[in-house]
Amino acid sequence: MKIVIIGGGIAGLTAAAHLKAGSKVYGKDLDILLLEKNNRIGGKILTERQGEFLIEGGPDCFLPEKVWAINLARRLGIESELLPTNDEFKGTFIYSNRMLHPLPEGVMLMVPTAFRPMAKSRLLSLSGKMRMGMDVFIPRRKTSDDESLASFVTRRLGHECLEKIAEPLVAGIHTSNPDNMSVLSTFPRFLSMEKKHRSLILGMLAARRNRPLSSLITKKRTDIPRKTFFMSYKDGMHTLSQACADFFGKEKIRLGTAVKDVRPANVGYTITTESGELFKADHIIFATPSYETARTLKNVDENLVAQINRIEWSSSATISLAFRRDEIQVPLPGFGFIVPRIEGRRINAATFISIKWSCRAPEDHILIRVYIGGGHHEELVTDLDDVSLESIVLQELDSILGLKANPHLVKIYRWIQGMPKYTVGHSGRIAVLDRTLETTPGLHLIGCSYKGIGIGDCIHQAQITAEKILKLK
Repeated sequence: MKIVIIGGGIAGLTAAAHLKAGSKVYGKDLDILLLEKNNRIGGKILTERQGEFLIEGGPDCFLPEKVWAINLARRLGIESELLPTNDEFKGTFIYSNRMLHPLPEGVMLMVPTAFRPMAKSRLLSLSGKMRMGMDVFIPRRKTSDDESLASFVTRRLGHECLEKIAEPLVAGIHTSNPDNMSVLSTFPRFLSMEKKHRSLILGMLAARRNRPLSSLITKKRTDIPRKTFFMSYKDGMHTLSQACADFFGKEKIRLGTAVKDVRPANVGYTITTESGELFKADHIIFATPSYETARTLKNVDENLVAQINRIEWSSSATISLAFRRDEIQVPLPGFGFIVPRIEGRRINAATFISIKWSCRAPEDHILIRVYIGGGHHEELVTDLDDVSLESIVLQELDSILGLKANPHLVKIYRWIQGMPKYTVGHSGRIAVLDRTLETTPGLHLIGCSYKGIGIGDCIHQAQITAEKILKLK
């Protein structure tokens, strides 16, 4: 069986590794080839070293709560390379009314689970806190239709919670506008809580009480790092990509090979690259952004292409800046801060990378990463040059933190159409897409475009698809 994987991000690499491992288990004779248009693997996972600095251009961590990423690390033999956060410094701050306010202890995503810290917080008004507390009395929604994050949070916890907590915490992760962001596709757990417990607060408290004992154990073996809410790797996130590639076999990965066209053949499909090479495949796994996949499939099925093109995308940028520690005359609280859209700032958030993580900067420097674009001000990412973008970031850090130092290093990474938007109705559109794919056997779609944007989600999708192919007779 000939299988071609298009796209060398974490989804494509995981699919390749799982297929190779499964071929021995299932006794399958598989000829697997991975094609990647760039001259590197990893996709949005992009780790670079600049002297003693380790800089992530894309995601700098993953959520171990989504166990697929941890399980993959274990199977690849890199679990000992995991890196926990420096939780002695942990804390998230929210910029509001020209001040940085600590996110009250006990707030899980956007749901308060502790009364005293919320009561003491100056982030929300008294009426805003009382409205959040009303969640325990508000009846569950009677219909099961999809709704926006803005509608859901306002209905359950109030408009002030939406503006000051939910939007910067939740929508910022998905780089989407809360007014049209699908709760069903991004946080189905909240809907399940409402359905089962009626209240988000009661549901979150029940979840905390019922956590399995194993999740409370922070360290089981001396060679395995303790688990924290976020995890990374000592040498950066590319450790995971490289381990997948090493396991699969780098000789089966073709870099700098862009796919131009896919067409049905008498048996399977024919793949044509931009350079004119031809490949035959019984199965093709597309691990590319939906808009690239649609372009490649234009000669296969017009209806399929139209459905894939309904997925919208946003652009964002990360700007990493290194400062001498002795030149920073202001405190850097917690792991960093997030900025609600209503504050009218030009940045979304900033993470104090070398405080949050070890092994990221020399002791006499601080590494800060700033996020721009996504849900708002995408024009800053697409229209400004690097000098202008750096200037805006420094102005914002001065205004928000009082940070007036000049950076000794600046790295800007732009992700044009880098994040899919799961707008209201997304899950329904994906269900229709899945049914259409059943009429084109041998084609498979994975990656952040469809059923989850996180690293763990992409790994899980890849494993499901690989297992499906392995079980075919």
